[in-house]
Amino acid sequence: MTLSTDRPTSALASPDAALTAAAAGPASIDRIEEVTLSSVVLPLATPISDAKVLTGRQKPMTEVVFLVTEIRTRDGHQGVGFSYSKRAGGPGQYAHAREIAPVLIGEDPNDIAKIWTKLTWAGASVGRSGLATQAIASIDVALWDLKAKRAGLPLAKLIGAQRDSVRTYNTSGGFLHTPIEQVKENAARSLEAGIGAIKLKVGQPNWREDLRRVEAVREFLDPDVPLMVDANQQWDRPTAQRMGRIFEEFGLVWIEEPLDAYDVEGHAQLARSLDTPIATGEMLSSVAEHLRLIEAGGADIIQPDAPRIGGITQFLKLTTIAESRQLSLAPHFAMEIHLHLAATYGLEPWVEHFDWLDPLFEERLETRDGRMWLSDRPGLGFTLSEQARAWTVASETFR
Repeated sequence: MTLSTDRPTSALASPDAALTAAAAGPASIDRIEEVTLSSVVLPLATPISDAKVLTGRQKPMTEVVFLVTEIRTRDGHQGVGFSYSKRAGGPGQYAHAREIAPVLIGEDPNDIAKIWTKLTWAGASVGRSGLATQAIASIDVALWDLKAKRAGLPLAKLIGAQRDSVRTYNTSGGFLHTPIEQVKENAARSLEAGIGAIKLKVGQPNWREDLRRVEAVREFLDPDVPLMVDANQQWDRPTAQRMGRIFEEFGLVWIEEPLDAYDVEGHAQLARSLDTPIATGEMLSSVAEHLRLIEAGGADIIQPDAPRIGGITQFLKLTTIAESRQLSLAPHFAMEIHLHLAATYGLEPWVEHFDWLDPLFEERLETRDGRMWLSDRPGLGFTLSEQARAWTVASETFR
């Protein structure tokens, strides 16, 4: 029997496949040509106080300092990323980024994991957590933004989205410096703006005041509106256990940071003993620190912060681990980045809504029906505003 050669026996050998490959042309290998680092100081309209201020451990927060990275390639592609610091660390992040940025020049921007490792070794003597990874994060985010823009896709779509919107909750209206009547007004405005849940700060020296505020807001809101509380690490173990039991009646979505961020055993004990889920992780600054928390069973809901743990590359490593343990996800702050990352998570997540960063960017995120929605803009979907340029206190370009 003679086999016919009129049709190819493999799709790889088909004329159509060959034509498609020819039309695509050779792979394009780009190179990083220019990196600009900027330190941007965002003033806050009102000094912000949480439990750390009321317990005397910190002063009210009056500004947020951003490390902004802008990357341009030989072929004209561009990306922008940022990390941030509150109260301290901004000048340190900028200084470390300036030390390691020169190793980027000439690298293929597609090799993000390779570049992350190269940046880590460039600053190896300061370790792989804290300020060092936060400096790298700004660069890493810019590389992912560039890669998605080059593909013409929103970042979530480049990674692989599970959904086009994410449940969202508001924090900025519930700080402890805000009178309770104003907190209620803020909550009403948030819900009217399409945000789906409200988080309140707790952890005051007088626990009865915490209870009074939570009761007032719970009674004010519709019973179906999800409510969370955040103690910002200000309870010891006995207080956290007692307050957790008191708050059980309110049906909270979670109790956030009831203990010191590094007390993984204490968090694990609470997670085992309370019906209300325990959420924590925002203060941790590496995947390794989160892994210790997860292995100890110290969180029902993890709250990683991509700018704090080294960027998107590290965030994706962490969420792979978290999803394998069936943990819920609620990233901290930086909704401009975390909306995309939460949209790729296998389990239904939450994203924290803060409008503090709005002046830095020309674009806005959409909230409706209790959710935050992905835009169709490529990359992160943001461009720096003229106001961000005006608030720039230092900048340096590497070529």
